[in-house]
Formats: sequence, structure tokens, C-alpha cells
Amino acid sequence: MSGGVSGGLGAPVDLTPAGDHGRAYWAVADCWNLVRRSLTHYQRQPAFILWTLGFPLVSVLLYGYVFGSAMKVPGGGDYREFLMPGMFTMTMAFGFMNTATAFATDAGKGVHDRFRSMPMAPSAVVTGRGVVDLITAAAELAILALTALLIGWRADGGPLASLAGFGLLLLLRFSLIWLGVWLGLVVPGPEQAGSLFAVAFPVTMISSVFVAPSLMPDWLGTVAAWNPVSATVTAIRELFGNPVASGGSWPEEHALLLSVAWPVAITLVCVPLAVRRFQRLSR
Repeated sequence: MSGGVSGGLGAPVDLTPAGDHGRAYWAVADCWNLVRRSLTHYQRQPAFILWTLGFPLVSVLLYGYVFGSAMKVPGGGDYREFLMPGMFTMTMAFGFMNTATAFATDAGKGVHDRFRSMPMAPSAVVTGRGVVDLITAAAELAILALTALLIGWRADGGPLASLAGFGLLLLLRFSLIWLGVWLGLVVPGPEQAGSLFAVAFPVTMISSVFVAPSLMPDWLGTVAAWNPVSATVTAIRELFGNPVASGGSWPEEHALLLSVAWPVAITLVCVPLAVRRFQRLSR
């Protein structure tokens, strides 16, 4: 409409946003506003932050010290160096539950409906959540890596290989963000989203996180070897220069390829599901 507000009733009002900005600008700006919103909520929920960061640390100490002395790595090597890449990956895999819980909570409170009624980019609801989850994932990895260094873990593959390993971990987390978004819109509420732990825990256990698939029964070892979690675990063990304990199966021999292919496939499947589900929300 024309600029300015004139004196009489029914005069035209300029509703154009300040500045000559396109849709891309406002999509980024709206995304950033939702990132700030979520980070502000984290500041007001210290118990949630302690749980999110504390569970991986307790798991490292539990499996590394309580069970570590009884665990053997096929082919030799220190178990804690074998364990830490698995713990990194398990933490990234569990992150989709935080995404699902956040989306289920907002959907249950009608927050998404209010967002949809506002003059904001619809993509910002998902992209904002994704950016927050990646920031949280990077913080979790940093704290876990520091803890790992303190207990004797070392990345001997070189700086570039180590960066590539952490990049694969964030790639897995990025793909699972979309799974979390879809599940958060499907489940009835945050309580049901929290119960997804009962599904996530067996998925991470039936993998190479804690034990080499070659030590499992044949059928279970095959399932574990093809697990997307195992692909990332094996790939980053190779990149970090840690014990790999490969059983010689095809997925173990091509773990680096699968550590990229699996997240891409998960993203391609879950993005349409999440978008379609979000579009079906009532206005």
C-alpha cells in the first residue's frame, strides 16, 4: 500500500515492513527470532540442561570404568578409545527425542497455531528448531570430547580427519532432527514423546556402540552392522584412529560411505513427512 497514514478515516495505511527486504531475509530473521526464543527457554530450565548434558557423561563413566575392565576389543586396543566414538554417536542419536519433545510441547499448547497465524515465514518454525538442536549438539560434543580427553581418549587420525569425524556426527544429528520433528507432530503430547526413549535405547544398543557386531549372534550382528548408528560409529573410529574391530562385513568395510548415505536417506524420507504433517495442523 502507499506509504504513510493520512488524517481521515479509511485512509490507506502502509503495512510494508521497514526496509526493502525479500522473503529470504525475513525467513532468516524469523528463524533467528525462534532460535533466541528456544535458547531463552533453555536458560530458564537448568534441570533440562543438566539432564541433556549429564546423561552422556554418566554413561561414559559407567561404561568406561564400571564395565570397561571386563570388555575386550577384537584385535586388541584400549576399550575406552573404542567406546568414546560410540558414545559420541549415541548422544547424537538420542537427540531426536529432544526435538520430538519440543515440537510435541509446542503443538499441544497451540504455539504452532499461533505461529501460523502470524506474518512470519512458515519455514522458520522448523529451521529455528534445527539450528537450536545443532547448537545444542555441538555443545554436547564439546563437553563429551573434553571428558573423553580427561579419561585418556585421544584422536590420533590427525586434525582434518578429526574434524571430518565430528562433521559426520553433526550430519547424523541433522538428519534425525527431521525424524524428531515428524514424531513430535505425530505423538499426542510431550509425555508420549518422552517415551520414545524405549525405542531409541534398543536401537543404539543393537549397534557397534558398545560391542563389535562380530561378537554378537550372526543374525543380531547383521542387524547391528547395517544399523545407521553403526555406520557413523565405525566411520569416526577410523577417522579418529581408534580401534575399529571390524568383522569384515560389507557395511563395516564401507562405513564411511554409509555414514553419509544413511543420513541423506533419512533426511529425504523424513523431510516430506514432517512438512506434510506440519501443513495439516489446524489453523
